[in-house]
Amino acid sequence: MWLDATGGRLVASAIAVFVIGTSLPAAAQTLDQALVSAYNGNPTLNSQRAATRATDEYVPIALGGYRPQVFGSASIGAEWAETRVSSGSAAALLNNGNTISNNRLFPSGFGVTISQTIYDGLRTANSVRGAESQVRGQRELLRNTEQLVLLDGVTAYMNVLQNSALVELQKQNLAALQEELRAARDRFAVGEITRTDVAQAEASVANAQSLLSQAQSNLTTSQAVFFQVTGLKAVKLAPGRPIDPMLPKNVDAAIQLGLGNHPAIKAAEFAVDASMSNVKVAESALSPQLTLNGAAASNYNSSANTERATSAAATLNLSVPIYQGGGEFATIRQSKELLSQSRIEVDVNRDQIRANVVQYWGALVASKDAIESAQASVAANEIALRGVREEWRVGQRTTLDVLNAQTALFNARASLVIAQRDRVVASYAVLSAIGDLNSTKLRLKVATYNPKVHYDQVRDAWIGVRTPGGQ
Repeated sequence: MWLDATGGRLVASAIAVFVIGTSLPAAAQTLDQALVSAYNGNPTLNSQRAATRATDEYVPIALGGYRPQVFGSASIGAEWAETRVSSGSAAALLNNGNTISNNRLFPSGFGVTISQTIYDGLRTANSVRGAESQVRGQRELLRNTEQLVLLDGVTAYMNVLQNSALVELQKQNLAALQEELRAARDRFAVGEITRTDVAQAEASVANAQSLLSQAQSNLTTSQAVFFQVTGLKAVKLAPGRPIDPMLPKNVDAAIQLGLGNHPAIKAAEFAVDASMSNVKVAESALSPQLTLNGAAASNYNSSANTERATSAAATLNLSVPIYQGGGEFATIRQSKELLSQSRIEVDVNRDQIRANVVQYWGALVASKDAIESAQASVAANEIALRGVREEWRVGQRTTLDVLNAQTALFNARASLVIAQRDRVVASYAVLSAIGDLNSTKLRLKVATYNPKVHYDQVRDAWIGVRTPGGQ
């Protein structure tokens, strides 16, 4: 506990929101509850889940290359034909110069065509492999998005706690400075101090009022961000706690875990697999194509002497590309360059993850040291303030000395609040950097979203336009 400048009121409540083991207020929102709400309802995460379901459809689209294509056709119409001959012809003499024929027909017909690809240069097989790699990569991107959203939730939660504590400290600091101003005015009235001392106290009060307004603005902003991320209004937030037991023992172990487990790296590796398949798909444009085609049709009243005509045919067609304008060669070259790019992206992501792990691990260590330093600073500044106030009462210290001591104590308390917030956020950031920040690891009480469920529902679907979700 800490005493304010008046030596009476306890300010522990302003800082206790960060202290491990602090009892929870009644009906307090917990960090886990905020993360559950973010996991279930965050629009960014739900958008990525929809993108994952859409990516699943690339596999049945590619599998369509193995399946036959069937088309039906039908027609119906009316025809009228009249035949006249010249007056001097034999036909005209036999028919007394009249029209030889006047026909009205109502032709109709229907038919079915079937086309089955036998060989397409392995285009379909490579398309399926590429689509499956895309699906796996998208799942890793979804896992990465989940990490980012959960980390945003932790950050937003702790920011509200921090800014709430800072607002409380600002209020207490303002009250203490106002008390100093009252005492200064009383002493000025009896001639113990000068008008300068009173002005200094007034300036400190005015500055504290400005800082309180800024702190309240920061709190309002953090509450808005908290609602944006979690969908909850911040009311009576329980203390946040670091998750050090879930972290590796040292930074080297964290780097190894990050390089082997982070979804951003895995997504980049699956992108390489997809790019390799795309190269083979592009190269299939140079391969022969073998298809089996079948057709059957029936036509009625197609002519005056035909009541019905029925036909059926089956053909095996071989198409060998010789030259197609050169576009296929450009596509192959382009796909190879994209493959090179995707391989480089893997290295880029590895370097980024390594840097993130080192950065967040350093921030975690620094926050622990900052907490120890801030606690020592608070204790020392409390003693200093009490001593300066006693010396001020007997005329050995000036009003400015008291104001400076009060400000130093406030700054130490604020630094402790910030350091405690930083430690919690940094611990979650390290878990995110090694690719392990997820609902399962955190043991959140939530139904885990499994992207494989939708994939299994649509992979072998031959027909249907309704999604498994009913849309």
